[in-house]
Amino acid sequence: MQGPLYFGVRHLSPAAGVEVRSFLDEVKPELVLVEGPSDLSYMIDSICDPNVKFPIAIMAYTDCAPVRSILYPFAEYSPEIQAILWARRNGAGVAFMDLPSSSFLALPEPDGIDEDDDEDSGRQSAGTTESVYRRLEVVTGESHEGWWERTFEQLGNTGTYRDAVNTFGKEMRKAEGGRGKFDAAETVIREAFMKRKIADAIKNGTKPEKIVCVCGAFHVGGLETNEPMSDVEIENLPSVNSFATLMPYSFFRLSSASGYGAGNDSPSYYQMMFESLSKKKGGSGEDAMNDFATRYIVECAKEHRAAGNIVSSASLIEASRLARVLASFRGSRYPNKDDLHDAMTATIGHGEFSEIVHATTKVEIRPVIGFLPQGMSKTAVQDDFNRQVERFRLGKYKSEVSSILELDLREKLSVQSEEAAFRDLYASFFLNRLLAIGVHFAEMLDSGQSGMNWKETWSVQWTPEVEIQIVESSLFGDSVASACSRKLKESADEASSIDEATKVFRRAFMCGLPDLCRYALRKVQALSAGDNAFGQIASTAEQLSLVVRYGDLRKFDTEQLRPMLEKLYLRSVLIMREACGCDDENARDVCDSMNAIHTLQLNHDYLDEPLLLGALEEIASKDDLNCRCSGFAMSILLERGKCDAGFLSAEISRRLSKGTPPDLAALWFEGLSAKNHFTLIARLPIWEQLNDYIDALDDEEFARALVVLRRTFSDFGQNEKCGIAENLGQIWGVDGGQAAEVLTQTITESDKEKLGELSGFDFDDI
Repeated sequence: MQGPLYFGVRHLSPAAGVEVRSFLDEVKPELVLVEGPSDLSYMIDSICDPNVKFPIAIMAYTDCAPVRSILYPFAEYSPEIQAILWARRNGAGVAFMDLPSSSFLALPEPDGIDEDDDEDSGRQSAGTTESVYRRLEVVTGESHEGWWERTFEQLGNTGTYRDAVNTFGKEMRKAEGGRGKFDAAETVIREAFMKRKIADAIKNGTKPEKIVCVCGAFHVGGLETNEPMSDVEIENLPSVNSFATLMPYSFFRLSSASGYGAGNDSPSYYQMMFESLSKKKGGSGEDAMNDFATRYIVECAKEHRAAGNIVSSASLIEASRLARVLASFRGSRYPNKDDLHDAMTATIGHGEFSEIVHATTKVEIRPVIGFLPQGMSKTAVQDDFNRQVERFRLGKYKSEVSSILELDLREKLSVQSEEAAFRDLYASFFLNRLLAIGVHFAEMLDSGQSGMNWKETWSVQWTPEVEIQIVESSLFGDSVASACSRKLKESADEASSIDEATKVFRRAFMCGLPDLCRYALRKVQALSAGDNAFGQIASTAEQLSLVVRYGDLRKFDTEQLRPMLEKLYLRSVLIMREACGCDDENARDVCDSMNAIHTLQLNHDYLDEPLLLGALEEIASKDDLNCRCSGFAMSILLERGKCDAGFLSAEISRRLSKGTPPDLAALWFEGLSAKNHFTLIARLPIWEQLNDYIDALDDEEFARALVVLRRTFSDFGQNEKCGIAENLGQIWGVDGGQAAEVLTQTITESDKEKLGELSGFDFDDI
């Protein structure tokens, strides 16, 4: 026997996982070499830990930002994993033999390949096999996944499987003509390196026939014919500083539905197949495959019933029979997934696959996540994350199915320990820290209550991307808290405006980092000294106000914020008049900022109210400011009850007079009605003056005013519109109810067309 012996596989093939074990039992090698990063062979001991639950992945990543990473995912049925486990059980040597991960990470990104697609075998597959599989689909009339399952997963004989897959890989290599230069060059480099690892093993005393190499079928031909890499070539390999870690993975991430190029479309389906094939010791492969088909149909029926559908036992029996008949018609010994789908569509789905697709999808891509024992992760941040998840009892939320978590931040008085009393608060700190470092394990939802309060609602979902984000955050610190502190400190140092610095402060407050809050607050103070932007100052004051009002709930000393809040309030009031000299495009933003300052003073009675009222009265009475802002200032005074009837009547008479351009008058009224609508509706004189003003307009002037008034009243609710109509009915001397019925009736299509024409009309050309 000459060697080494090559066993070509398809990544994530359950039949390959079973057959490679049988082949290894037959030839009993002394050394098993597996396609994988050669510098990470030390991780094999961890992979073989009996407490590890698949799927898992090896992640290698660069040690500086921007982080570049590469993943090597494995399922239990991966032939590479089965070969590794066999070697450990049987005392054979085992190692990875592919390019080091540090070299993979140093390779340049090829043009036209998505940089997010880091997976090695996914990148290889896209560049070397896709065109062949497309041609196979044309020739066979079925998907390449279905063709592969029918052709290779059902062979059931070790010798036949190995010969068939090796031959397929060599022929695919010949048929593939669409590879780019990058893919071809990378393949040659990888195969030369793997050939060198084989040569080194032989040189170290292992007989060639006692070496088994488990690699992608595509590489078998290259490994048989290519020359090994020389010492000089190895020295010239590109390399970067990198680290590596193990991480849990998921069936969804292994599936092609996630975008993984070397995945299959049904990981859970193939896991079931692997389990059935692995149990065939007492029976035949035919029994195992038939049992698997039956099990799959039953699992789909369970999910279909769980969704509220009726499935009879007779339908299941008929589906099983029909699947076997379809398989026979299509030239295979056992049903494949396409046969099973068609059979269940006919017997359970009433001829519509859409009726059963929910059940089949749930069975084929189960929400399964791998598991690594504590301490097996190679980064301190991963270990800290796992400890915090256990500390806050979030383990049940570590699922690919999104779950809702509700936190009550108030102290629980019924418990004795501080940890238990504030567990939800500390959990909130933890989740906010994760968001701050870019780890999207949980997203905060709207709790239905305004501001920062005692209740928080989170949507929690674990994905492999979360684990990747955790690993990448290790560049900033050894724990979630330290990484968050460093990340936010860098953000504070980079802040160039008061608004940016305030956001950092707010994030630090939510994360429960008081030292960083003080650091960010000093940055806010420094930037506020030279910032005269009314909007940014008002927004900053609003954010600090929320912290002052609810800081005690998050165990934060709010007294240190009071001088800063008073300073910002004073500056915003002093520059408010200047800000109101804006154009119509910015008027809404200015009004929002005015409202923020108004609310700020109401929430903190130690702020100077007369100063604000004086500024509002001046803005309300000035003609050289934006009309909408002047009207809005008047609306704030009305809401506060600080506008006497004489001042209001005089302003309305002046603003809604014949000498005022109709569009400006309408803008002023829009500002006036922007706040408490019922305050306006309760004042009949306002509507009398508006009615008199509109009556005095000619057709051209009315057209100008109509566009703004239409926009203004669109913000009124139905009950408010009825109140206006009743006021007008009283003014016109008709029944208020009848007026409301006429004025609030549905607008006809012709009316809508006319109003639509007015919206786009350029009144300046009249």
